[in-house]
Amino acid sequence: MSLADDASIARLDATGLAELVRNGEVSPTELIERSIELTERFDPDINAVIHPAFDKGRATAAGDLPDGPFRGVPMLIKDLWPASAGDPFHLGVKGLKDAGYRHPGDSHIVTRYRDAGFVLFGRTNTPELGLAATTEPLAFGPTRNPWNLDHGAGGSSGGSAAAVAAGILPAANASDGGGSIRIPAAMTGLVGLKPSRGRVPMGPLNEEWSASTQHVVCHTMRDAANILDVTAIPTLGDGVVAPSVGRPFAEFLDLDIGQLRVGILTHSNRLEVHPECVEATTTTARQLEALGHIVEPAFPAALHDPDLPSSFPAIWASSTAHTLNRIGEWLGREVTADDVEPGTWMMAQVAKTISGVDLQAAQSGQARFRRAVTAWWEDFDLLLTPTTAEPPPKIGQLCSTPGDPMGASKGSIPYAVFTAPFNVSGQPAISLPVHRTTDGLPVGAQLVGAYGREDLLLAVGAQLETAIDWASQRSPMHP
Repeated sequence: MSLADDASIARLDATGLAELVRNGEVSPTELIERSIELTERFDPDINAVIHPAFDKGRATAAGDLPDGPFRGVPMLIKDLWPASAGDPFHLGVKGLKDAGYRHPGDSHIVTRYRDAGFVLFGRTNTPELGLAATTEPLAFGPTRNPWNLDHGAGGSSGGSAAAVAAGILPAANASDGGGSIRIPAAMTGLVGLKPSRGRVPMGPLNEEWSASTQHVVCHTMRDAANILDVTAIPTLGDGVVAPSVGRPFAEFLDLDIGQLRVGILTHSNRLEVHPECVEATTTTARQLEALGHIVEPAFPAALHDPDLPSSFPAIWASSTAHTLNRIGEWLGREVTADDVEPGTWMMAQVAKTISGVDLQAAQSGQARFRRAVTAWWEDFDLLLTPTTAEPPPKIGQLCSTPGDPMGASKGSIPYAVFTAPFNVSGQPAISLPVHRTTDGLPVGAQLVGAYGREDLLLAVGAQLETAIDWASQRSPMHP
């Protein structure tokens, strides 16, 4: 029996694999060969690892690895903003793929992974520029959900989520600019923590003050905490640095936090919420009450501000146009409509109609929202919501068409309606794998903390993990 089929290894998280390496029970080379074997077995069906780097992984595992907390544990990097030196860096963009572009250096978070001892062996699929709640880029094709191959794995970290849910590795890099960690985690039965703005360094290719942040998708709360501990280390020049919680995040997993006051929101003022997503949330509320917490119908009124969505188009369009300009610099020529998907090109053209005054007004509107929504946490500890308003979509359901270039963006709204507001506010939020639909598809519930309070999310998540034991529930594809 190969290590890939060893039942004693298959259900271990990254923390558990690292313990085996430290104890001499398994070698980094054996672990990377296991992940490579599983990638070759499962990836033809799920299309998660679009840039394999198997030889690099083997060489790293056999070399002089740093003696970090995750020495010898395999890691995949999402093919969006975290660059890994010398590897393809395509962001789901056809023009970068056609040019075979490779980025010359590591992003700061990749340096953190290497220092922690992780062994990088590839990059995962993502929608073009991370702009959709499904991972179906025209350049690389759709990533499929290991729970049901007819369904998507979410976006924009769908490739990473599918790889973890399939059992290729226990945790993989992910990023979240509007729900892109939490949405795929919810759709594939994983834990997805979006850290506070400025908690994890985003440079040098992204900025800490943007809506996006990075972490992982994984199976367990201790991986969510332990991996945050090795990556939440500021670098010189960081634009925002989240406040310290005073101790390692892992210490909060067993901490007595007492009775918390939790608000619950299960409806949207923009669309209907699927009954299965409501059930996931109300079931979690009952679990929280059984754990001794107070749960009551309450939420920040600013979440239902009808003016909130109006601030997004100017910022998203301008950001898209700026990114295309940067891609042009990497390619050494101007980006054309043939290099990107029609919806991306349309957003970039819209940006040309947006003045500096318009953009400043949109940013000011988001600042007003941030202050209004975060004030609610003066009286409450956590907010509980569905992660998404719909269960996982079928492949092709959220795609754009020639007649509707913005179809993917519009179709993504039900999946981001509960997640995106907290990218604007910069607050930490976590999707927990608490429910399965009658069709057996994963659905998540989201907990949101005050800015800088990942500690509460990790502590309560650990309580729920013990009560629900979601880590024992794996996809049919998982070894």
